[in-house]
Amino acid sequence: MPKKEFLVIPSSGLNQRLDVFLSEKVNDLTRSRVQKIIEEENVRVNGIARKSSYRLRAGERVEIEYELLEPEKIQPENIPLDVIYSDGYIAVINKLSGMVVHPGARNREHTLINALLYLFPDIKDIGPEERPGVVHRLDKETSGLIVVARNLEAYRELQRQFRLRKVDKIYLGLVWGRMPGKEGKISWPIGRHRKHRERISVKTKKPKAAETHYTVQKEYEEFTLLKIKPITGRTHQVRVHLAASGHPLLGDTLYGRRKSKIRCPRLFLHASCLSFVHPEKKERVEFSSPLPQDLKKIIEKLEKGTG
Repeated sequence: MPKKEFLVIPSSGLNQRLDVFLSEKVNDLTRSRVQKIIEEENVRVNGIARKSSYRLRAGERVEIEYELLEPEKIQPENIPLDVIYSDGYIAVINKLSGMVVHPGARNREHTLINALLYLFPDIKDIGPEERPGVVHRLDKETSGLIVVARNLEAYRELQRQFRLRKVDKIYLGLVWGRMPGKEGKISWPIGRHRKHRERISVKTKKPKAAETHYTVQKEYEEFTLLKIKPITGRTHQVRVHLAASGHPLLGDTLYGRRKSKIRCPRLFLHASCLSFVHPEKKERVEFSSPLPQDLKKIIEKLEKGTG
């Protein structure tokens, strides 16, 4: 039975609810599960059992003891997918914004994996149970192209290409302001934020190398449309690099919340091009996806000058 202990400090946990604090600290527990563990008095604050609503104070020690539950099996779901290409080795999907790629402790349904298992049941035993066939991912709000392996040979070959940076991924993103040049490179190391663990940041205790290239496609009064090529594939890399450079993506509520007359329904980031060597044919293949309608409307407004 795992047992963990945390110290409440001014920058992490001060005046926070006990259940919220623990659900952020222990990644494999949902808030509802934390609340149940608290009710069972398996959580102690300075040795005393407290309620979920208890507000933490600086210097308090929080102990939690819990059983690891076997995760529920991922169930196939008949969710429509935009399949750009498919054969016995790979499938290329044009993912919609709002869809999570693979299930986690807090989300077991309505993910891309649920949909893929229904459409391609042969991927079930390819790779980890939680993300069969998946060799890379897109953020929930990011739309666009993602490749899935349909057999073990393809899975290993695509993993190799991603590891050796042989896969080219191109995104289209609309950022605030004007970039310093028509093209450029951002290469700040990134990692988990020192205080806010749900965020990635250039201010981190464990930096990992990250590199993002960009080319200006068009400049508008307040915004710039970029073609973006991440060389490395760190979590939230493109979003963090652009925000840290002072040019966050439009609609990024986590890294770049700003007010504008333009109403963007979500993150303006779209994986528009994907290129790699086909695992069977040994030839380079390239797939493209135009801007989806919701993002295209934003560009049309900017073109008309109505933004």
